[in-house]
Amino acid sequence: MAARGFTLLELLVVLVIAGIMLGVVTLTALPNPQRALQDDAQRVALLMQLARDEAIVRNRPVAFEAGPERYRFLIRDDNAWSPLPQDDLLRERDFKRAPVALSISPAGAGSSNPLRVVFGREPVDKPFVLTMSTDGASVAIHADGIGHFTVE
Repeated sequence: MAARGFTLLELLVVLVIAGIMLGVVTLTALPNPQRALQDDAQRVALLMQLARDEAIVRNRPVAFEAGPERYRFLIRDDNAWSPLPQDDLLRERDFKRAPVALSISPAGAGSSNPLRVVFGREPVDKPFVLTMSTDGASVAIHADGIGHFTVE
């Protein structure tokens, strides 16, 4: 009668495969500051495009306002800026990896502290580059002035 079971070599192969899989899962689960910032930049770029379209449709200026912890969109009512009422997409949001340093070029494209970019009622605006950085990672949102926003 032959003995049944696993050889030592078969057990070692299974342990090596399990170790490799555990390593892959661990590396995937680690937070990546560049990936989180890239996700935030993609979301901001899409929301800026929506805010620009909203300014044209409503025939009133809409602004993107951001600080180190969060960002929001405002609409101009008479002589004051106020949050967009009952707008789930353009609501105030927190950055995933706060604090985020923001800069814009050319410098005249947005006011600072908090940074504010105003989208007017016209379909053509000045191009700008919004740079977001945190934890050694940096991402730029390029606006071409005619409604296209790209993230690099």
